Amino acid sequence: MKGQTLTAKDINIRDPFILVEGATYYLYGTRAASFGVNVGGVDVYKSDDMISWSEPIECMNSEEFGLNKGVNWAPEVHRYKGAYYMFITFTQENGLRGTYILKADRPEGPFLPHSRGAVTPDGWECLDGTLYIENGVPYLVFCHEHTQIIDGTVCYIELSADLTRSVGEAVTLFAGSSPFYIRQAPEDSHYVTDGPFMFRAENNTLLMLWSTFIEGQYAECLVRFKDGSIKNAFEHLQPLIDNDGGHGMVFRAGERLFLTYHKPNRTGCERPHFVELKEAADGVPYIVK
Repeated sequence: MKGQTLTAKDINIRDPFILVEGATYYLYGTRAASFGVNVGGVDVYKSDDMISWSEPIECMNSEEFGLNKGVNWAPEVHRYKGAYYMFITFTQENGLRGTYILKADRPEGPFLPHSRGAVTPDGWECLDGTLYIENGVPYLVFCHEHTQIIDGTVCYIELSADLTRSVGEAVTLFAGSSPFYIRQAPEDSHYVTDGPFMFRAENNTLLMLWSTFIEGQYAECLVRFKDGSIKNAFEHLQPLIDNDGGHGMVFRAGERLFLTYHKPNRTGCERPHFVELKEAADGVPYIVK
């Protein structure tokens, strides 16, 4: 691809997200300067091999729409009904964080406001909303922040078909303290939940990535749902990564499956990492060594 000049080591972003369109990979992420606070928007990087990347292309300017009041966190871009929708966390007028939805005609943007403000519940401090579709119905999977409720949670809420608003009440799936691998902490300790991402294995197993801290190390965790529905029972599986990397997502490149995540989890040092996954017979992915 003409103009490819960067490698992943040159790209300082958090929360990497890949959109695959034909033979092109589009990489989005949180501008890592100042931990994504008041950074003024989002860039996209393009590649045809996941090795060499273009210079950053600004695809969304949050200052232009009065959305640069605080965080510009975790942009994800999903193709839905012929258009491209960005799910991103901004600081609202009331000072609380929430997920907004923006829209564009192409992956490079420009992405313009689409939803009627935040689509996360009113009065909640939320982050990292992701799109999930089940039986044709769109849902937002997101986190209710530990900063407000101490023990952060992962939740979902139905979205309107046009993605302009949420519908009904949010459903809480689990709290950050609940997985078997989380060690009990003092009563006033916070339990972080962030970065949920839903995906299906080839055998239709429904899984979710999410991140937290395990004994002080940022980690990429995994949940499996029963019978392929977010509304059914689920179980926590062994984490995929537990050594200071997380907030990832998975994508398919032809017949191959990849995980991207940021590592290390230190401001100014974060870089997107790419590892190949394989699916076990039960659909659960594991990292190819």
